[in-house]
Amino acid sequence: MKKALSAILKYGIPIGISVGLAWYLYTNVDLDAIVTSMRQDVNYWWFVPVIVVSIFSHIFRALRWRLQLRAIGVDAPLSAIVNSIFGTYFVNLVFPRLGEVWRTGYIAKRQRASFSQVLGSMVGDRLSDTLTVLLLTIVTFFLAQRELLTFLDSRGDGSQGSLFTSWVFWALVALALAGVAAIWLIVKSKAEQGLVAKLRTLILNLWDGLASISRMEGKWLFLLYTVLIWTCYYLQLYIASFAFTFTAQMGVVPILVLFVLSSLGMAVPSNGGLGPWQFTIIFGLAIYGVGSLPLSTPYNAQASAFAWLVWGVQTMLLIALGIYAFVSMEIDRRRIASGKTIVNSSGEEMTL
Repeated sequence: MKKALSAILKYGIPIGISVGLAWYLYTNVDLDAIVTSMRQDVNYWWFVPVIVVSIFSHIFRALRWRLQLRAIGVDAPLSAIVNSIFGTYFVNLVFPRLGEVWRTGYIAKRQRASFSQVLGSMVGDRLSDTLTVLLLTIVTFFLAQRELLTFLDSRGDGSQGSLFTSWVFWALVALALAGVAAIWLIVKSKAEQGLVAKLRTLILNLWDGLASISRMEGKWLFLLYTVLIWTCYYLQLYIASFAFTFTAQMGVVPILVLFVLSSLGMAVPSNGGLGPWQFTIIFGLAIYGVGSLPLSTPYNAQASAFAWLVWGVQTMLLIALGIYAFVSMEIDRRRIASGKTIVNSSGEEMTL
């Protein structure tokens, strides 16, 4: 019973979210109009640099994780780490969030390293991304406050004026403070058993994984790779905007709004972002007059074309990179099995 419930929570809920949001978005949309927009409004050559930048984002992520692995004594070759990153996103397309566990197991097994240590480095890797998204969200909210408040006011959900007169801003501040207070109470709790004790252990382990970044060598290089990763992520969407006639003139800040919204959407468990990513992108485009609300209307053909094409190109790339990674890993495994590549008990390797 527990295994069945666990499987439903891990896989059923993400699939349900993906299917539910896709159904909501496209129940009343004119699919013929979407196809027409894809034919008439798109210059597909712009997706070539999008793909190139996307590949570089994965390589920079591999370089960053290598710093963390070396800090715990795991000196895996860059090719193996790159394959693990490619494989992670491929696995996440089918089993959301399982990719991170998979790459941890792959590197730990290949390098004969401690799974828990490698897992800690992966947690630090993902926590740094969470903090980056939080920082980008704050910066974007300030840069685009006029457009966001105008949009909220047009919907009757906001108030004219500055950011500080918006109830949305203060609601987010209150929510953030409540979260900080909850974390503080959990950490200070003396409970030895139960949910609170488990949450305290989880929070402390996460903090330790993040704090280890400040103690490792090459922390400034880690910061540089972080900037490069997220710059590539942003550039993918920014360059893709030039492929569409109706977004080519949007500019840096509007695309930043789309980028942050879609990054927040990726936090929702789903298969490769299917559903939440399209929802947030279409919502963001509606803020700037491409389409309208509610989102499931016939007027969102262009916004839907944008969301599906950009997501589709990225997904096809992840599938291709995943296939490459698993083929490469199988070749590597056979070389190790045949003795052409030797990995000793310390994780050091020599190629014959």
